[in-house]
Amino acid sequence: MNDTAWIDAALTSARPQAVGALLRYFRNLDTAEEAFQNACLRALKSWPQNGPPRDPAAWLIMVGRNAAIDEVRRSHKQEPLPDDAAISDLDDAEEELADRLDGSHYRDDILRLLFICCHPDLPATQQIGLALRIVSGLTVKQIARAFLVSEPAMEQRITRAKARVANAGVAFETPGAVERSERLAAVAAMIYLIFNEGYSASGETSEIRKPLCEEAIRLARLLLRLFQSEPEIMGLTALLLLQHARAAARFDASGELVLLDDQDRTLWNQKLIAEGLALIDKAVRHRSPGPYQVQAAIAALHARAVKPEDTDWVQIDLLYGSLEILQPSPVVTLNRAVAASKVRGPEAALQMIEPLGDRLSNYFHYFGVRGAFLMQLGRKEEARVAFDRAIALANTSAEAAHIRMHLDRLMRDSQPSGSTATKK
Repeated sequence: MNDTAWIDAALTSARPQAVGALLRYFRNLDTAEEAFQNACLRALKSWPQNGPPRDPAAWLIMVGRNAAIDEVRRSHKQEPLPDDAAISDLDDAEEELADRLDGSHYRDDILRLLFICCHPDLPATQQIGLALRIVSGLTVKQIARAFLVSEPAMEQRITRAKARVANAGVAFETPGAVERSERLAAVAAMIYLIFNEGYSASGETSEIRKPLCEEAIRLARLLLRLFQSEPEIMGLTALLLLQHARAAARFDASGELVLLDDQDRTLWNQKLIAEGLALIDKAVRHRSPGPYQVQAAIAALHARAVKPEDTDWVQIDLLYGSLEILQPSPVVTLNRAVAASKVRGPEAALQMIEPLGDRLSNYFHYFGVRGAFLMQLGRKEEARVAFDRAIALANTSAEAAHIRMHLDRLMRDSQPSGSTATKK
């Protein structure tokens, strides 16, 4: 590994801990971020010559802290420095930072950082942008590119998020047990949203947004290190790993979406699958089910099937039934209907989704699934209407192309047996 590579890896790994500690000290997101950046610049000069420090995070915290204090001195030469208590926790001591950081500080600093990014005053879009910038260290340009917005627009989004956090008077003390429990769900949801932003990308943007999936997995693993015995965090991490394991098979060479049953399973990432399966198996042993665990268990059944016909659709149907209880929504019922069609046939599945029509009247997948069930039942004209509606609601060209494939098949099947089209 060359100098640049190992330094970049070390800085990326240390960032959440270092920025979290600097935030605890300076109580300002911009100051903490700037202090970390200054420390990184010094690392780029020092580490190639002197080798990596014993604890990169502690080194970055100490250097960043001192650089920021020096900056305060330079900008306020005629003013006395404020008392240390005004800008840091009383129990902060430089000698502690020079040595290895206490494990509880590591945990609390990162939690504080994640909790601030997921502050309830922030809309989800601002939470995601702030977390990717502050916790993950992605540049504004990278984040804007992934979200398909202009760089100034993303810069403004992140700036507004920082301002709202500052105006909210966020407490910087170590979060208590009750707050941790309440905010942990928000952090997990934010990570899940980041992953979905990448996973739901279409063929032409999937490579651009793929890093969002990878960053969400990195954040989930980080959260799992902080909550090693929390089954829902195990479930979340397992779910992301198992979903991302199929990335190489989800689109064909022309960027068209490939359905699960049609994917080349030899392209699935077996290392990610093994990690995900181990995590969900461990989570289930806690006997404390939650939505992420159930979704991961469904993904695990797909991952364990060597061939599509090996899929345990009966168990998947039952798991979706559990998810309907834990997290009721029309989308969950729609997904369960797909499993039900494999177990009880398209007629039963169609009956399940008919009551969802009003709530999912603008949902692409509803009409795609409904059209598929109608086509299986031979109700071709109704299927054509459903497919036309799905194409009109498609979010991406890949989604539209997938439905057009079904529609073309339906039209071919509708041709008279002696027609020219049938003979081609």
